Amino acid sequence: MADGSLTARRQEIALLRRLEERILWLASWTIHNANHLRESRDGLKVGGHQASCASMTTLMTALYMKALRPQDRVAVKPHASPVFHAIQHLFGRQTLDNLKRFRALGGAQSYPSRTKDIDDVDFSTGSVGLGVAVTAFASLAQDYLAARGSVKPEAMGRMISLLGDAELDEGNIYEALIEACKHDLRNTWWIVDYNRQSLDATTKDRMFTRYGEIFEAAGWTVETLKWSKRQREAFERPGGKALKAWIETAPNDLYAALSYQGGAAWRERLTADLSGDAAALALVASYKDVDLGELMTELGGHCLETILEAFERASRDDAPRFFIAYTVKGLRLPFQGHKDNHAGLMNPTQIAELRERLGVVEGEEWDALSGLSSAERTALKGLVARAPFAAAVERNHKAPVVATPSADELLSAVGGAGEQSTQAAFGKVMFDIAARKDEFAGRVVTTSPDVTVSTNLGGFVNRRGVFHRRAHEDVFKRRRIPSAQVWSMGETGQHVELGIAENNLFIALAALGLTAPLFGERLFPVGTLYDPFIARGLDALNYACYQDARFLLVATPSGLTLAPEGGAHQSIGSPLIGMSQPGLDSYEPAFADETAVLMAHAFDRIQAADGSSTYLRLSTRAIAQAERVDAAWRAGVVEGAYWLKRPAPDTRLAVVYCGALAPEALEAHAALLEDEPGAGLLAVTSPDVLHRDWTAAGRSRWTEGAARTSTVERLLADLPREAGLVTLIDGAPTALSWLGSVRGHRLRALGLETFGQSGDLPDLYGKYRLDAEAVLDACADLLA
Repeated sequence: MADGSLTARRQEIALLRRLEERILWLASWTIHNANHLRESRDGLKVGGHQASCASMTTLMTALYMKALRPQDRVAVKPHASPVFHAIQHLFGRQTLDNLKRFRALGGAQSYPSRTKDIDDVDFSTGSVGLGVAVTAFASLAQDYLAARGSVKPEAMGRMISLLGDAELDEGNIYEALIEACKHDLRNTWWIVDYNRQSLDATTKDRMFTRYGEIFEAAGWTVETLKWSKRQREAFERPGGKALKAWIETAPNDLYAALSYQGGAAWRERLTADLSGDAAALALVASYKDVDLGELMTELGGHCLETILEAFERASRDDAPRFFIAYTVKGLRLPFQGHKDNHAGLMNPTQIAELRERLGVVEGEEWDALSGLSSAERTALKGLVARAPFAAAVERNHKAPVVATPSADELLSAVGGAGEQSTQAAFGKVMFDIAARKDEFAGRVVTTSPDVTVSTNLGGFVNRRGVFHRRAHEDVFKRRRIPSAQVWSMGETGQHVELGIAENNLFIALAALGLTAPLFGERLFPVGTLYDPFIARGLDALNYACYQDARFLLVATPSGLTLAPEGGAHQSIGSPLIGMSQPGLDSYEPAFADETAVLMAHAFDRIQAADGSSTYLRLSTRAIAQAERVDAAWRAGVVEGAYWLKRPAPDTRLAVVYCGALAPEALEAHAALLEDEPGAGLLAVTSPDVLHRDWTAAGRSRWTEGAARTSTVERLLADLPREAGLVTLIDGAPTALSWLGSVRGHRLRALGLETFGQSGDLPDLYGKYRLDAEAVLDACADLLA
């Protein structure tokens, strides 16, 4: 490097160091203000993780001010959110008012949130590990779009995760790592703040080399940023090798304790342990206490030169990178290295000492550049303005609305006669979509955790193929071995086949469901899995919905009706999961035509401004289809319920059913008509949508000052108040038992409250009281 370039580089590093100090200050002050200065009306600790912020500040400064480009996307370590908000404030993307309201209503969020923060959040984080894994699937989604020419080569971004080393204990990271290896992952950086401390203690020493080995085995390039420039220079001096060896073999807890105690403690311990090495002792003696403390704690993750060199190397290719950046948790703060520092907060005296040390003028704490000369302020503002990431580029895209199939079009795919299951109807609709030549069909992408065939997605995949960046030959087809699965694999495929890890399914749906805002290209993701195993990926499903990712989730088969498979496969609580999950409309149709109508509705909801994702709980049970005399039932299917048999004004009973138990409800209702000729039969397609509408209507009476009648109130108004309801669902009876509260009807709720077992439907429905006889017994009880 020429002398002029070297000088310019040094000047830039010096400016970056100055800026990094001010980012640390603003993040620390934001937390301090929230905990010590802002009025506390409830007496609760606000929190904010000053130590976790301090260990990430250098890494984030280097990333955002030098390495990051507008097309890159970042999942920020949750506990470093104040650093993120401080940096965004410097870019003019976060307001001072929001910093002052950090962790308060409407202010900067505790953890970066796509939907709650106003600044440039790419991926919500908070549930540790999930924000890491989503970047891998976002890279896969970007490759999927790039294969279709929707993301140009020059616009390809890196999907970057900033994570704490304790997050590496999360199993979902390794599930994602395996899937990433299968899909030939690229353009992904995971940057680990390796401070060797978790919430409760220091981490185990034996993990010293294991993480790198794991990622290298998965095909990642591992960059270990262990030593700072200052340390490398010291190691070159006489006695330096011994000092380096001491640090490398020091237990994590001892290193952390000495970091907290400072230079004098370092000197005492090093002098004792290196007593037989005169050169090493002379090296230690050459430093003052404060300088020795800085030498021993300024690791690679705190050295801008080291970090920038590593980022520059990584930018030369698209190989996935795993950076292990050694840091000290809480560096430069009074509790650096202390094992209890995770939730630690500086007191007023300590924050004042930090302010004085950094040269911030008292009373100007919210000015990140306070106390600097005019020349320094100009230089630092110029540095921020020149950052590639500061470019005025639209990063939160709005994708054009795509014409989706109408309900009539999808109804034609399922037909109306004979016996059908809702799962089979889903497969027919997807097969029909695969045959379409329109833009919508080209934007449908399906995915499944190794249950593609058993959830009736096979026909779609036969027509549309499996996505992979490298084409793979179907050996069975070439060798003329008959198979129902004719799956071509290559860049044009529209199905992403996953291993049997439900967590990966939901994180993949999160990434595919965010392509519109992230890349400006709308996809219509459809994911399938077995209904009982929603619970295995529930954290990731919640994470996807929290970000407002949009997709259609099809869970099938479901309930006790999956009879021969036994209790481990028979879902119970999933209707309640659907009801309780924000951002997800949950439906359980009984008939094929209902399934088709709901699929058309779900595709509309994916791209509606006030839309959401949709969950269809389906069944493999083939049942006789309902006879329709008009199309009035369609609105009720979407709204959550409709009268299959409208009650007489003076009836004493109505049967309410949901999903695959429609035949039992119909049989019981037919028998009931002998004694109660006016009995009603209510088809519920969504306890979720019904309940949400009912509670919203109730709130509107006192929050909006306007009375509104909900769907379920309107429907149940057809029944006298003294009438009784018997509800029936192949799942937790609680999903429907609330109906008695709507208008005060007496109610008996039938459903599944214990684990099932293997058997056929007559035996199991009889044993668990889900048959027509149980419905009639409940009706008799109400009339007694």
